[in-house]
Amino acid sequence: MQLLQTILQDVKVLDTKGPLDIPVQGLTFDSRQVREGWVFVAVPGVQSDGHAFIPKAEEAKAGAIICEHLPAALQQDITYVVVQDSAEAVGLMASAFYGHPSRKLQLVGVTGTNGKTTSVTLLHKLFRELGYHVGLLSTVQNQIDEEVIPATHTTPDAIKLNELLAQMVAAGCSHCFMEVSSHAMVQRRVAGIRFAGGVFTNITHDHLDYHKTFDEYIKAKKSFFDGLPKDAFALANADDKRGAVMVQNTKASIHYYALRKAVEFKARIIDNTIQGLHLEVDGQEIWCKLIGAFNAYNLLGAYAVAVLLGEDQVETLTVLSNLSSAAGRFDYIVSDSQITGIVDYAHTPDALENVLNTIQQIRNPNQKVITLVGCGGNRDAAKRPVMADIACRLSDKVILTSDNPRFEEPQAILEDMQKGVKPLDFKKTLSVLDRREAIKTACVLAEPNDIILVAGKGHETYQEVKGVKYDFDDKQVLREMFQLLGK
Repeated sequence: MQLLQTILQDVKVLDTKGPLDIPVQGLTFDSRQVREGWVFVAVPGVQSDGHAFIPKAEEAKAGAIICEHLPAALQQDITYVVVQDSAEAVGLMASAFYGHPSRKLQLVGVTGTNGKTTSVTLLHKLFRELGYHVGLLSTVQNQIDEEVIPATHTTPDAIKLNELLAQMVAAGCSHCFMEVSSHAMVQRRVAGIRFAGGVFTNITHDHLDYHKTFDEYIKAKKSFFDGLPKDAFALANADDKRGAVMVQNTKASIHYYALRKAVEFKARIIDNTIQGLHLEVDGQEIWCKLIGAFNAYNLLGAYAVAVLLGEDQVETLTVLSNLSSAAGRFDYIVSDSQITGIVDYAHTPDALENVLNTIQQIRNPNQKVITLVGCGGNRDAAKRPVMADIACRLSDKVILTSDNPRFEEPQAILEDMQKGVKPLDFKKTLSVLDRREAIKTACVLAEPNDIILVAGKGHETYQEVKGVKYDFDDKQVLREMFQLLGK
């Protein structure tokens, strides 16, 4: 049993009311979870301020309350601790409460707009094949070796994160690979976490609904590298113009990977087909199952991380050549009439353009490309017309449809997307509000050997409407429509 003063050792405490040598039974920032003897941390949030729920925590007989300002009335049998930053305090306290698990692992964080999920998934599979017990924290799922734990966020909250890391340590894991989102950095979810290394993939416009400006989004990503310790490594994509910016103030050792520049970790695409990639990496030729230039970056980044962690170069490349991608990332099926259906999580302009450019590179001249794309509700609206324009520019036919409308009206989202359709593209563009009907329409329009891209949801097996999640799996619906139409 840990004492309150012990888990507060790294927190900047401004004031205390009550004893600190009390046992901590549990830790939470959700007043509904408070039990007798637990510590409740009042965190100011985007939707609500945790300080408003201090009375509920008091009623539940919390042992201590951590806050940025004291309530008007104090309970005699509760210890109150005033801290400078409650969000940061949660991370530091959670790390101490769970015995600093990140210090007992080779923990590598991957951040960037696109490629995070594929990168950490490849690393998890790679190190498992290399013989290690490995943890994974990703948008798709969390894993402890083969045990799958459902993921609710790209990066878990600070308490859940440390709990998962502690479980990995208890299970004998030596490594963990995790996605680090910009939201997580701003909300201080990784405060108190020690990373052995960090990877920057790329950065394009995304999440401006949250960060408001692109500069703020960049700063959020950069803060991850600013916080790396000097004995860690910082690996950046040199082909992204902000790669050097990300690592310019880090204390970690700086390394770069690239396809276009002469840097430490360099790769060249020899061939790129629907069957996979033929690459030259550090003078060695390998064939990989993954498709597209964007995956060449993901593979090269994974290779560089392994080498920086001391793995053999040839053995690493050999294992990488046999690995598959994450679910919903250029995930494809071929119908009986040889129509290729590709499901991809591409939900940003850059990701959509990458996938469509890859399709353009690998398709035959007589193959039509039919792209189905939607945009999520209650998210960055500025990218909606941009994504429609990209789809029109790089496709023969385009179907605009619903993604996860959340609490927005689907028709309003479609109208935002339609603003990006140029007059010359009107004839090849359809708007079909119902996503299932949109996929069916794409299959009706497709002829043998054509390519259908279903973009936006990828691995997700639901559609979120007005706060309710309905079962919906793009790949399954695509397969059903091929069978229904006899294609």
